[in-house]
Amino acid sequence: MKKILVTRKLLKSNEDRVSKIFDTKLNLNDELYSQKKLIELSKGCDGILSSLTDKLDEQTINQLSNTTKIISNFAVGFGNIDLEAAKKRKIAVTNTPDVLTDATAEITMLLILGAARRASEGIEHAKKSNWKWSADFLIGKQLTGARLGILGMGRIGRAVAKLARAFGMIIHYHNRSKLSSKLEMGAIYHDNIKSLFSVSDILSINCPATKETENIINAESLEYFPTGAIITNSARGDMIDDEAMINALSRRKIYALGLDVYKGEPKLNPGYLNIKDVFILPHLGSATKQTRTAMANLAINNLDEFFKTGRCKNKVN
Repeated sequence: MKKILVTRKLLKSNEDRVSKIFDTKLNLNDELYSQKKLIELSKGCDGILSSLTDKLDEQTINQLSNTTKIISNFAVGFGNIDLEAAKKRKIAVTNTPDVLTDATAEITMLLILGAARRASEGIEHAKKSNWKWSADFLIGKQLTGARLGILGMGRIGRAVAKLARAFGMIIHYHNRSKLSSKLEMGAIYHDNIKSLFSVSDILSINCPATKETENIINAESLEYFPTGAIITNSARGDMIDDEAMINALSRRKIYALGLDVYKGEPKLNPGYLNIKDVFILPHLGSATKQTRTAMANLAINNLDEFFKTGRCKNKVN
């Protein structure tokens, strides 16, 4: 029986399943393992079921046991893993795509609505119980007829577009390549970000985290947007230059910001705390029982398939 280290606590049904298939080391207290402890616990293990909170950089990977042949990441992303270092060590890396598409798209719409309709301010007023209704009380922006720019028209981006159409939004997008008309469903393609940002009343960031997309929202690119635009991010925090964004919000170039992800999670740039037009969630994109169960099952399936066949359809390196 293959030996597996599971670095974070999973839902009980998933832990029961992985324990039946493998000789499993579980993290029952959901401790955040240091790189040193992760290396120590993985000794003699054939595989690691990791999460985005695990930093598997070159140094860590080079110290993994020679028995370790696969890292199955419990996430659609894999920015926490040095893919080249893993490849050099002949360690396969897999992820869990597809299964979190709908849940993340729902959170994206929550961010859009929360930012556009001043939800954070509304919650604070409701908690204080001292609000007074008036014709101009907490007026926000309506989605009907608004131009939604989608940066990254993959599975999640297309799911966001589908939901946004139900709100009467007009879809624009930028992608590495133009989609077929069947997948576009009437969305308008832009071959560069300047063109997309310039027509985006609201921008939804749904692209992968890469060297090219790091700080793609910065002091220069923020000037491309119409004054009073809204920006939301449900992809990865690395996409936004926080200081540039805080400046743009402070001078009202950007009307509001919706974040489910941000740099330094869980620590938020303190500059955001003084800005009322920021709607922030603690990385809830995949946080439904249905989705988290499916993600863990797929991570387990990736391990099982790899050990049975030597291959895996969700291999990313």
